[in-house]
Amino acid sequence: MAVRPGLWPAILGIVLAAWLRGSGAQQSATVASPVPGASPDLLPHFLVEPEDVYIVKNKPVLLVCKAVPATQIFFKCNGEWVRQVDHVTERSTDGSSGLPTMEVRINVSRQQVEKVFGLEEYWCQCVAWSSSGTTKSQKAYIRIAYLRKNFEQEPLAKEVSLEQGIVLPCRPPEGIPPAEVEWLRNEDLVDPSLDPNVYITREHSLVVRQARLADTANYTCVAKNIVARRRSASAAVIVYVNGGWSTWTEWSVCSASCGRGWQKRSRSCTNPAPLNGGAFCEGQNVQKTACATLCPVDGSWGSWSKWSACGLDCTHWRSRECSDPAPRNGGEECRGADLDTRNCTSDLCLHTASGPEDVALYIGLVAVAVCLILLLLVLILIYCRKKEGLDSDVADSSILTSGFQPVSIKPNKADNPHLLTIQPDLSTTTTTYQGSLCPRQDGPSPKFQLSNGHLLSPLGGGRHTLHHSSPTSEAEDFVSRLSTQNYFRTLPRGTSNMAYGTFNFLGGRLMIPNTGISLLIPPDAIPRGKIYEIYLTLHKPEDVRLPLAGCQTLLSPIVSCGPPGVLLTRPVILAMDHCGEPSPDSWSLHLKKQSCEGSWEDVLHLGEESPSHLYYCQLEAGACYVFTEQLGRFALVGEALSVAATKRLKLLLFAPVACTSLEYNIRVYCLHDTHDALKEVLQLEKQLGGQLIQEPRVLHFKDSYHSLRLSIHDVPSSLWKSKVLVSYQEIPFYHIWNGTQQHLHCTFTLERVNPSTSDLACKVWVWQVEGDGQSFNINFNITKDTRFAELLALESEGGVPALVGPSAFKIPFLIRQKIITSLDPPCSRGADWRTLAQKLHLDSHLSFFASKPSPTAMLLNLWEARHFPNGNLGQLAAAVAGLGQPDAGLFTVSEAEC
Repeated sequence: MAVRPGLWPAILGIVLAAWLRGSGAQQSATVASPVPGASPDLLPHFLVEPEDVYIVKNKPVLLVCKAVPATQIFFKCNGEWVRQVDHVTERSTDGSSGLPTMEVRINVSRQQVEKVFGLEEYWCQCVAWSSSGTTKSQKAYIRIAYLRKNFEQEPLAKEVSLEQGIVLPCRPPEGIPPAEVEWLRNEDLVDPSLDPNVYITREHSLVVRQARLADTANYTCVAKNIVARRRSASAAVIVYVNGGWSTWTEWSVCSASCGRGWQKRSRSCTNPAPLNGGAFCEGQNVQKTACATLCPVDGSWGSWSKWSACGLDCTHWRSRECSDPAPRNGGEECRGADLDTRNCTSDLCLHTASGPEDVALYIGLVAVAVCLILLLLVLILIYCRKKEGLDSDVADSSILTSGFQPVSIKPNKADNPHLLTIQPDLSTTTTTYQGSLCPRQDGPSPKFQLSNGHLLSPLGGGRHTLHHSSPTSEAEDFVSRLSTQNYFRTLPRGTSNMAYGTFNFLGGRLMIPNTGISLLIPPDAIPRGKIYEIYLTLHKPEDVRLPLAGCQTLLSPIVSCGPPGVLLTRPVILAMDHCGEPSPDSWSLHLKKQSCEGSWEDVLHLGEESPSHLYYCQLEAGACYVFTEQLGRFALVGEALSVAATKRLKLLLFAPVACTSLEYNIRVYCLHDTHDALKEVLQLEKQLGGQLIQEPRVLHFKDSYHSLRLSIHDVPSSLWKSKVLVSYQEIPFYHIWNGTQQHLHCTFTLERVNPSTSDLACKVWVWQVEGDGQSFNINFNITKDTRFAELLALESEGGVPALVGPSAFKIPFLIRQKIITSLDPPCSRGADWRTLAQKLHLDSHLSFFASKPSPTAMLLNLWEARHFPNGNLGQLAAAVAGLGQPDAGLFTVSEAEC
């Protein structure tokens, strides 16, 4: 049956409606639906199909569809037909086949996509018709493109050692389409194809297989897509190199060409040198060891032999040998002839016997020789008796007490009025002591026994005097003498931080009052016949450049004793405070000494001492005692091994004594817990007119890189107004930790609302972040409350800066000698110096004491340094008496010794 041409559009519309009812869920890319009986070759096929696109910002996207043969093409989006008016259609004829071609375009806006955004994806596809049927194109998905601002994970700064691997993670921001990632090194693109040491993982992390010095840079992760380009925060990567020691140099020649000296060897931290903050080499860069060189002895002639008999040739001879002494150790041979020949007859060869004249001559010569020998013997006897008188006087001044009482007396003798006053540049003062010398009795008993009951009791009544040095107006002259030498030009020009005195073999003591610093010079430390003028000086840290490396910190004051280079036969003991909390697991402690050239050297690593060391340090809580035979400039330095390492800080609160204005300042000082630091602040506050308003407290400051914070709270607003604009003040960590900055403090300024206000109540908090803290409750009257001033008076130790001879020691000289003689030899029952060291709690390093000629003398010297002037002699006497020595005469003093 023929169909009229006008009915074809109606038929196509019916077919299209029927197709629409059954085609909504088809998902294939291109689907053909032929009309039954039609030729499949005339079905539409697409020359251009719509593709996935992204909407950037608010710009619409264009979808294009082109098919041949095609009579109609429509777009269908998310199951709904696009209106015909939104289509832009172009019709043409295919040149090769003559079939009709149609191209259709539509625009999709952001608003259309956002209507279904979040429910399902927005898609569109084309449907083309021909007389043979219909064909569907592939679906094109339209998405809104975006890139968020924040990275999900940014790279972090790193410090890595050389040749260590580096991983810098990066998770780009969420975006559509997904962002591409690239890396910048110092703003230059990192290209893994050009550098095989670098690659980027699938998770966008940058990996450096082995770190090189050139890899030290700022790294930035960059994420980008069609919408935007985002940059992460830059991560600083530092490739450091830990220092390594070079090999030791050869030992230097012995410093003394004759006798005892020292030699050293060194190494440098240059293999490799530390770079970019790498750790400095651990250990000492200089090693020293004692050495002894045999002194060369030049030969000297012995006496001539007797003349030989006159020979037939009218001559006689005599000889001598180079044996008084003989040359040794490279000494020179004797100069001159060893044989002397002379004519024996005045050129007349007579072989007769000697006449009477010759006999008289010989007798005269012998008489003269005998007279000379007798005269020499008389002189020697006189000298020996004078020397015995001197020693007897010294002994007398040492046994004026029967027990361990401080020998601070000296008997005046008419024949020797200046026995102990041997200080040429110092005036003398006289102190008086009631006591008696050993009584001269005619009874049969030549000795008296010091029983245990009277061991500490003074002897009877008599009156004696002792001369000792004291500071006078000659201090300026002493300092001026020192300042003429190059080494001493850094000494303080005042005398408040300096002590000096003139000493001989009797020894003595120097003290800088109120600082905890002293120098003990034991008996016989200065060779007999020598007199030294010795000084002791406390330095301000800012006046002495002490280099500190890494985590090192100054724990003690910087102290000088000198003059350097003097000969000492026994170690002196330098005592000074420290502010460390010593622990082998937390600290590495070093004793530093400044050489004459000005450089500082580690002369002792505490805990690694050996008997051959020239130095030893007895470390105790709050103080250290340095044994040294070489005077110089010393300081105790600590290097933290962990965050558990702590320093003791003393916290002090000061305020004005008188407040004449509305403002009132509270100064909070954070000092090293040492006497010298406290003395400096007290002198400063005395000048400022300040007073202590709270009891001092101790805070333990950790090596955690956290600063110290200070704040004031609970100030009554009706009476006072705080002028502090921040919630807390802060003292940086390194200002406290390096230990070279003095007078660290913060000031809180308050203002009175009413001039008549005098009562102040508030709280001051001082704490270290993640560390220790202290809280001060202030409640006092600012005009009349002085109850805390007495606390500072207790800190003052006073005392005479210089003590010479027996007055400097608690233990009498002869009692000391008897203890040494009794305890030095080893005892099978253990009643020797080792047991005494255990009783005195000084047995931590017995090998040092054992290396000395008299270990007991070292122990007694240390006891003197630790306990002067307030030591308990009774406890020492009990410790010695408890050793059970079989020698009953240990504390016996003979009448002859008196």
